[in-house]
Amino acid sequence: MAASSSLSSFPALQFQSSSQKLSTRLPASSKRCRGRSLSAQPCITATISEKPYVSQQPGPPLTAAVAVPPEKPSKLPVRKVPGDHGLPLIGPWKDRQDYFYNQGRDEFFKSRIQKYQSTVFRTNMPPGPFISFNPKVIVLLDGKSFPALFDTDKVEKKDLFTGTYMPSTDLTGGYRTLSFLDPSEPNHAKLKKLMFFLLSHRRDHVIPEFHNSYTELFESMETELATKGKAGFSSANDQAAFNFLARSFYGADPKDTRLGSDGPKLVGKWVLFHLHPLLILGLPRPIEDGILHTFSLPPFLIKKDYQRLYDFFYQNSTPVLDQAEKLGISRDEACHNLVFATCFNSFGGLKIFFPNMIKWVGRAGVKLHTELAQEIRSAIKSNGGNVTMAAMENMPLMKSVVYEALRIEPPVPSQYAKAKRDFVIESHDAAFQIKEGEMLFGFQPFATKDPKIFDRAEEFVPTRFVGEEGEKLLKHVLWSNGPENATPTVNNKQCAGKDFVVLASRLLLVELFRRYDSFDIEVAASPLGASVTITSLKRASF
Repeated sequence: MAASSSLSSFPALQFQSSSQKLSTRLPASSKRCRGRSLSAQPCITATISEKPYVSQQPGPPLTAAVAVPPEKPSKLPVRKVPGDHGLPLIGPWKDRQDYFYNQGRDEFFKSRIQKYQSTVFRTNMPPGPFISFNPKVIVLLDGKSFPALFDTDKVEKKDLFTGTYMPSTDLTGGYRTLSFLDPSEPNHAKLKKLMFFLLSHRRDHVIPEFHNSYTELFESMETELATKGKAGFSSANDQAAFNFLARSFYGADPKDTRLGSDGPKLVGKWVLFHLHPLLILGLPRPIEDGILHTFSLPPFLIKKDYQRLYDFFYQNSTPVLDQAEKLGISRDEACHNLVFATCFNSFGGLKIFFPNMIKWVGRAGVKLHTELAQEIRSAIKSNGGNVTMAAMENMPLMKSVVYEALRIEPPVPSQYAKAKRDFVIESHDAAFQIKEGEMLFGFQPFATKDPKIFDRAEEFVPTRFVGEEGEKLLKHVLWSNGPENATPTVNNKQCAGKDFVVLASRLLLVELFRRYDSFDIEVAASPLGASVTITSLKRASF
């Protein structure tokens, strides 16, 4: 969820192919499943890599002076970056009106591509004054120029996570959390190592706790369908996602604590204070634009709600906080980072992406549903009836569907960076000189639907990433603040939990099609992602 780097965010689990050694099964005492299991289906066991996910090639020390090799001259025609920022105050205000109201987000970008005959141009990005006093950006809207945002030799991402503005650190205990740190800052490496530890130390619990949490979701949806004729997926997913993260990361079930079922509601209010300058909430325009897009909401209004979240994580993260102290991070700073990584990044990502993926899969129809059900059930049966990493490696269609959903509607569409030095950016058609200090902005859905890279770029193609040729395209899947075939390290800003997000997304399809042959949906818009309602569920018949 969120804006800029990957919900820039989650610490990582390492995927292994089926040919690699898979270890770490749950002990027998841990195989008891919470909730009702599917008939004739044994309890799920976890087989996630024993090896912590930490780069073995961390690169040069952050303090070292690294020589920058001279750039090769571009073979493309050099062009001045087209566009302008308009008059002070008036230009940013006018662009904001076009972005939110007069044109809408996608048309805002499309119209300027047509006007300037370029996928690289200058404009202002919301919110502008009085929240952001430097809204001037160079926009990158194609798959060739967009990766410049990942090059830490050329750009920095200090305080650029949510956009051209920095939310008050009063929302995070007075600390700049990991998402707002550039790799050049010493605390970045420490905190990213802590995020790697967060997932690795309870990796055995991820698969079984996902099953537990989403079994509860499907059972509640079946009950709601039986009584009301339809069931809201998005709101039920919020609770299931929060429960899953709390149980798997921290070994705590929220309903057994003072937090109860309030977690998603508290997170939603807190995230609103970060992101309201970028959201359309459906309020009257004078209120929404005149207040929420012009002034920051005061953090004290959310202080008590945030404290409840902080207390829950502090009380249930002792091993992680112990590790933080070993890394030289105070327990208080570490806990605020855990709240941010779990609630803003991880929960925000699942809140946005899961309904979006269900939307695309639901719209694809019965043929795809049947193929997924056959593939998933066959692979599980061949794996002794257990859902494991090895079993999921034998589900190429399912894996491709996840990547295609991440391509066509990435959960974090906007990414920002600031040029560290002068350098040249290339689009497919031209080269552009970027000056030190200039702000770069990339709108990812245009880059990942670049017709010069992807055939039928605007279509959801479930088999797009199947096979050797399909896998070559993964370098153009950019949702994680880096290419899908790259690896998060302490020296880059790629989502620390890139593989965890992919794993959780795979597990959602596995759980869905183990249990059902097909489903029908209704879709509506929401401020963050899609609002999905399930109108029918056909129970597994084979």
